[in-house]
Amino acid sequence: MRAVIVDCAIYRDGRRTDGPADLSDALDEARATGDAFLWIGLHEPTEKEFELVSSEFGLHPLAVEDALSAHQRPKLEVYDDSLFAVIKPVVYEQASDTVTADELMAFIGDSFVVTVRHGEGAPLAAVRRRLEAEPEVLKHGPTAVLYAISDAVVDHYIVVAGELQVDLEELETEVFAPTGVGDTKSTASRIYTFKRQILEFRRAAGPLSAPMARLASADVPFVHEHSQPFFRDVGDHLTRANEYVEGLDRLLSDILSAHLAQVGVRQNDDMRKISAWAAMAAVPTMVAGIYGMNFEHMPELRWVWAYPAVIALMAAVVFGLYRQFKRRGWL
Repeated sequence: MRAVIVDCAIYRDGRRTDGPADLSDALDEARATGDAFLWIGLHEPTEKEFELVSSEFGLHPLAVEDALSAHQRPKLEVYDDSLFAVIKPVVYEQASDTVTADELMAFIGDSFVVTVRHGEGAPLAAVRRRLEAEPEVLKHGPTAVLYAISDAVVDHYIVVAGELQVDLEELETEVFAPTGVGDTKSTASRIYTFKRQILEFRRAAGPLSAPMARLASADVPFVHEHSQPFFRDVGDHLTRANEYVEGLDRLLSDILSAHLAQVGVRQNDDMRKISAWAAMAAVPTMVAGIYGMNFEHMPELRWVWAYPAVIALMAAVVFGLYRQFKRRGWL
């Protein structure tokens, strides 16, 4: 069990204190004074490892199942003995320019917080350090933890959206720069990959709006009665992040349309060039074909200047076609 417990502490009046090692004794001690709560952080526990925590804190089986499966949409569920929240932090990988979404579950109850982290992107360590440096915030109990986690995740959404904006500007420059046909497949692949990154981001940030609105506008059990303005602030930041990403998505769709239009124009230019050269080649081919039919009685066959005249005629017609196609921009 100690392998999956990242941190475990009792916070009394906003300050961290040493508590008993046994979870049941620690929870009893936190509830005894009324001004303390227990915060346990777990990292990817198995069902057997999580069984002790769920039994000690009386967590609902459905919430426990969701916390262990780690494939949930952001949501907020209210049970008799606890509040269950699912948040999906996003991580931007600089090396590969990709966005990945991890999962963070939080159980909020009477004098306790249990956080379950899946992946490496959840900012729990930084959140805990920040709260421990601000006892005035931490003294509000488990609600402060839920607010701080939500605030940190949503603020990072905006940071990741800014990174995506930089990548999109680079992609936009590449699309509208003069490139050859050989770059078409690579550019289309990059646009599609970027579209997948935006979709991953929207799956994490979009569904979180409903839980934040619920925390900000209604009395939710196990949440401090004066916390609504703080969750409204988080909701405002989340709306900003969602609008940011929605704008990126629309711009990316426009870039894709522009790229496809460029490919079509480039293909039309190529077809016009091919058609022009084929037309110029058709004239001498036609004349040579006529005089290569080997009929005995054909006009001009006995003329002394017949051969140079035909060659000159073919050259003049081809040159005339070349001038016409060049003037029209086909060549």
